Amino acid sequence: MPTRVRRHFTEHDPTFWVALSPALIVAALLFVRSPASNYIFDEQEALLANPYVNGVDLGWRDVLRRDFWGLPPTRSIGSYRPLPNLIWRALWNVSKLPWLHHWVNVALHAVNAALLAGFVLGVTRRRDMAWLAGGVFLCSAVLTEAITGVVGIADVLGGLGVILALRALRLPLWGMPFAVCGAMLVGLFSKESVIVGVPLVFAAAVTLSPALHPERPLTALRAPLALLATVSALVAYTYTRRHFFPVELPASMTEPLPDGTPWPRRAMQAFLVWFAQPRLPADPMNNPLAAADTPYRIAGALRVYASGLLQVVLPWRLSGDYSFPQEPAPTRLLFPGSVLGGLLLALPPVAALACWFRALRTWSRDRAKSSLWALVALGLLWVPVAYFPHSNIPVILPTVRAERFWYLPVLGCSFVLAVLMAKWLQSGRLRRAAWITVSFLFAFQMLRARTHALDYSDDLTFWRATHYAVPNSAKAYLNYSVMVGAHKSDLPTRLVLNGRAIELAPKWPMAHVYYGDTLCRMKRPHDAFPHYERGFALAPNDSNLIALALQCLWDQKAVGEHQDELLAMAEEHPGTWLAYLATEIVHRGEEHGGVEKKYRPRGYDEGPKQ
Repeated sequence: MPTRVRRHFTEHDPTFWVALSPALIVAALLFVRSPASNYIFDEQEALLANPYVNGVDLGWRDVLRRDFWGLPPTRSIGSYRPLPNLIWRALWNVSKLPWLHHWVNVALHAVNAALLAGFVLGVTRRRDMAWLAGGVFLCSAVLTEAITGVVGIADVLGGLGVILALRALRLPLWGMPFAVCGAMLVGLFSKESVIVGVPLVFAAAVTLSPALHPERPLTALRAPLALLATVSALVAYTYTRRHFFPVELPASMTEPLPDGTPWPRRAMQAFLVWFAQPRLPADPMNNPLAAADTPYRIAGALRVYASGLLQVVLPWRLSGDYSFPQEPAPTRLLFPGSVLGGLLLALPPVAALACWFRALRTWSRDRAKSSLWALVALGLLWVPVAYFPHSNIPVILPTVRAERFWYLPVLGCSFVLAVLMAKWLQSGRLRRAAWITVSFLFAFQMLRARTHALDYSDDLTFWRATHYAVPNSAKAYLNYSVMVGAHKSDLPTRLVLNGRAIELAPKWPMAHVYYGDTLCRMKRPHDAFPHYERGFALAPNDSNLIALALQCLWDQKAVGEHQDELLAMAEEHPGTWLAYLATEIVHRGEEHGGVEKKYRPRGYDEGPKQ
C-alpha cells in the first residue's frame, strides 16, 4: 500500500480528478467532527435560528432578500451571502444535524485543494510543486475553523469562486472573461470579502499569462479582459444586493468629507457609498479596536496580522475566539507587534514587484525558472491584499480576529511555500534535512488541524478548549460557564467561571447579568439582584439580558420583594427596554407569567422566534 500511494504522487500529475480522491481522504481525516456534535457558537444563529434556512414563512426566492442569518435589511448585521443559505436550506430538508452541513465544507475544501494543485501544475509544469501547493493548502491547520465549523462555508465557497477564476485564466481568450465573471459571482454571493479577487485575478493575469499561455501570452489583452470580467461581477453583485437588499447607510458615510481631505480617502468614501455595505455591528467586547482612535486601531490591527501570519506557518495555538481582552487595543503606536505587522504588510508587495521583474528578465532564456518567479511574485502580493479587508484597517469589523479570515490569504502562502519546499527538497547536501523538515512541518500542521477539529465535538468541548487556548478572553470563560451549567448542571463551577469573566471584563453587562442568573438558578435571587442591577445599569436597552434576569426573578418569586428597586431603575432610564420590561413585570407579571413571552430570549437549541 505505501508503494502504491507513493507512486500515485510521483507518477501522476495532480490534475483535478487525480488530486481530488486523496484530497477528500485527507480532508476527511483532518477536519471531520463527531457525528454527535451539536450546534456550536454561531451555528445556533446561522442554522437553528435562521428563518430562511428553516423555511419559516419564507420561500426559496426570498434568499436575495435575507442576510446570512436570515434577517431582513432593517435588522441585518452586515453579512449578505445568499449561496450558503441556499445550500443550508436544501440540506435542512435532508437532515437538521450540523454534522451533515459541515461535510459540505470538508468536501469543498478538498475540491479547492485539487483545483489549486491543478492550477499550479499549469503554471510551473512541475508535478512536485503542484502536489506541494495543494498539500500545503489542504493541510493548513489555521483553516480548521472555516472547514470544521458550519459557518465557515462562506469562506470555503468564497475560496472556490476565486480559485475557479484563477483556473479560468487558462481558457482561450474568447471564453476566459465569461468564466472569470461567473466564478467571481460565485465567490461574491458567498462572501463579501471576495472583492479582493478583483485586483488579485488581474495581478494573476499580468504575472502568469506567459506561463499559462507560453505560445501566445497576449498579456496586454488578457489582463484587461480579466479585470473587466471581475469588475463586471462586482457591479452585478452590488446592484443585485442594492436592489433586493436595500440598507440605510450610516451618517458617517453620507456626510460630505471636510475640505482638504486627501483624494485616496475621498475615493474610498465614494466607493463605500456605492458598494452600500450593510451596517456592521461594533461591539468592543468582540472587537476592542472598534473603540480605539484610528492610529491605535491600525497599530492593533497590524499586531493581529503579524500574529495571524505566524499562526499560518506555526499553528501552535488555535482558538475559536479572540475577544476582549485577549486582543486589546494597544496603548502605544510603536511596539514589536505593530512594527512587524507593518513590515509584513508593506514589504511583500515590494518583493513581489522585484520577483516579477526577475521573471520578465529570465523569460526568454529560462521559461521554467521565470514561471517560478512569477508564481512567487503573485503569492507575495496575494497574502497582504487578500487579508486586507479583514484587517480592521479600511473597515471596522464585528470581530477583532478569526482564523477563518485566513482562508483566502493561505492560497498565496501555498504558492510561496510550495516553491520554497520544492527547491529545498532538490538541494544537494541538505536534501535529507530538507525531507525531514518538510515532513515535520506537514505532520505538525496535520496534527494541529486534527486536534483543533476535535474541539468541535460539542459546544461544551469547544468552549472548554477555547478558554484554555485564550485565557484572557472573557467571552470564552462566560460561554464555557454557560455550557457547564447547561450540560453538567454544575452551577458552583459555572459561578466560578462566570466570576473570572467579570474579572477580565468588569464593564461587560452580560457577565454581570449571567453571574446574577447563576445565583438566581442556585435559589439565591436576593444575592443575584445586585449583579442584575449592575448589568441593567450598563445595558438598559439590552432587552434579551433584561428579560432573562427578570424572568428568573419571577420564577423564584422574588419580583415582589424588589419591585421598588425595579420601578426606581425604570424611572432612572426612561424610554429604555429596562423601563418598559421592569414596569411590565411589576404591574402585569401575573397576566404574562413573568416577562411577556414574545420578549423572552430564544432558548438554547430553539428555532427562530416567531
